[in-house]
Amino acid sequence: MIENIPLPATDDPIDAPFWEGTRCGELRIQTCQQCGRMRFPPRPMCPACQSHESDWQPVSGRGRVWSFAVPSSPLLPAFEKLTPYVVALVELEESPTLRMIGPVVHSAGGEVSGVEAQDIHIGAEVTVDFKQYSDDVAMPCWVLGK
Repeated sequence: MIENIPLPATDDPIDAPFWEGTRCGELRIQTCQQCGRMRFPPRPMCPACQSHESDWQPVSGRGRVWSFAVPSSPLLPAFEKLTPYVVALVELEESPTLRMIGPVVHSAGGEVSGVEAQDIHIGAEVTVDFKQYSDDVAMPCWVLGK
C-alpha cells in the first residue's frame, strides 16, 4: 500500500460505474447505446454520434503495450519509494481506440515497484489486475504476459 497517494473521486456520475467495476475485479468500458462505440476515458456524450445514452460493458482485460515510461524524479513524494516502476499505455484487445494507462507488475497481486524498462517492450501482452488502495478505489494495473 502506498501512503498518501492521491486517489481519484469515485462518485462522479460519469465514471462511477468504472470504479464500481474495478472494486469487483472487472474492467468495464462505457459503450454508446445508439451506435455501439466503446470509449475510454468516459464522457457524457458519444464522440461518434453525439448520443447521451450509454451503458457499461465488461471487457476481457487483455491488451498490448502501446507505449510505456519509467517515471523519474521529481516525483510526488508518495511515489518516490516505488522507483523503479513502469507505467504503460495499453491498447485493449476489444478495439485499438481503447487505451488505458496503469503501472506494470510481474504477477497478479504483485508489487508496482521492481519492474524495469528492460522487462517490457512495445507490443508486450498484458492482462489487467486491480490493486486496492482504499475502500472505494481499486486501480487497474497490468500484468506482463508469459
